[in-house]
Amino acid sequence: MGMKLQNSNYKRRLICGLWIVIVIIAGLLSRKTTLIPAIIGDALYAVMIFLMVKFLLIHADYRKIGLISLSICFLIEFSQLYNAPWINQIRNNTFGALVLGRGFLWTDLLAYTAGTLVCLLLSQRFRK
Repeated sequence: MGMKLQNSNYKRRLICGLWIVIVIIAGLLSRKTTLIPAIIGDALYAVMIFLMVKFLLIHADYRKIGLISLSICFLIEFSQLYNAPWINQIRNNTFGALVLGRGFLWTDLLAYTAGTLVCLLLSQRFRK
């Protein structure tokens, strides 16, 4: 029984990990074209965070995952109001900018909320 549960967890994490990679690629591609509105990339950022939290907390309730992931997104966005030289230096490189963002926007909070809601709706639908 324990081995079956372990294999099930492995399979769930593998699928989740693959989705994380797909969402990261889609998010990066969304920043390379002007055809896709920036808000889509921000929503994909929330989807990525949702999937990462799900990867770590594989058996947690989806509502809990949604709350944790949305909180992370909001904290990162609000952290952009803090402009100390050390954190701005991190934000000035590509990876730092992708993770921490560069400037606070209220619309990003809406995009994160929309991305998280889509994850919750899809996870509810596929769970049945």
